[in-house]
Amino acid sequence: AELGTVYRYERSGTLQGLFRVRGFTQDDAHIFCLPNQVEDEILGVINLLEDLLSKFGFADYEVNLSTRPEKSVGSDEVWQKSEDAIRSALARKGWDFIVDEGGGAFYGPKIDIKIKDAIGRKWQCSTIQVDFNLPERFDLKYTDSDAAEKRPIMIHRAIFGSVERFFGILTENYAGDFPIWLSAEQMRILPVSEDHVAYAEEVKARIVAACPQARVTVAGGERLGKLIRTAEVEKVPLMCVVGDSEREAGALNVRSRTQGELGSVSVEDVIQRMKVMNDEQLSEF
Repeated sequence: AELGTVYRYERSGTLQGLFRVRGFTQDDAHIFCLPNQVEDEILGVINLLEDLLSKFGFADYEVNLSTRPEKSVGSDEVWQKSEDAIRSALARKGWDFIVDEGGGAFYGPKIDIKIKDAIGRKWQCSTIQVDFNLPERFDLKYTDSDAAEKRPIMIHRAIFGSVERFFGILTENYAGDFPIWLSAEQMRILPVSEDHVAYAEEVKARIVAACPQARVTVAGGERLGKLIRTAEVEKVPLMCVVGDSEREAGALNVRSRTQGELGSVSVEDVIQRMKVMNDEQLSEF
């Protein structure tokens, strides 16, 4: 797989934020397989796609099966077998789908996944395409069990589709209020006064050293009420207040945007919870 930048000359009137741009990045992968492996390979990609989308909180999407257009390459037999393999893979998965008659690419049938954004618009993101054209153009061959040379089939898959579009949908879906594991700033430590800044910095260093993927900052220079308000407005998932009692106990007073006040938690427990949240992509502390 690769992250490759591609370009498309979209008319200026159709450009729209991150959703429709002239230069975007695709997470492309190409799977070369035998004709009798197509169904299993497609099912494997579908499972990967579902796992990834569910991690980001997407469960409501539309599945389209696009069939042979008027102008195409490849024999009727290969097209029919490929379409049947896609239908069978979707049936094994238990997914309902809409058939887009004649909507496939000239080189093969495909599955398109459309994700809904915050206001219900549908955007194509993930795609799984069967390709008969490139193996022929590259003159790819394999020796089958009957000792005859045959042409493999290529499956092109992009899970995100356009990475830019996916993150545009993601940002709108969460309205910028990302779950902890996905947030650019996971925790903000708020010292009660300047006397507690050194302890706050010490705690930050301990958390980041033990959990490198943790994203922690220390605020200061203003009244505590203002620091809390600023963190709330900026949608920081975790706010941790530190004062005399927290410094003496080796703890943090934790407040979660989604769970509310969690009270005093030892630094060691905070470190362990941060590890679990990041490793398992959890949304709560």
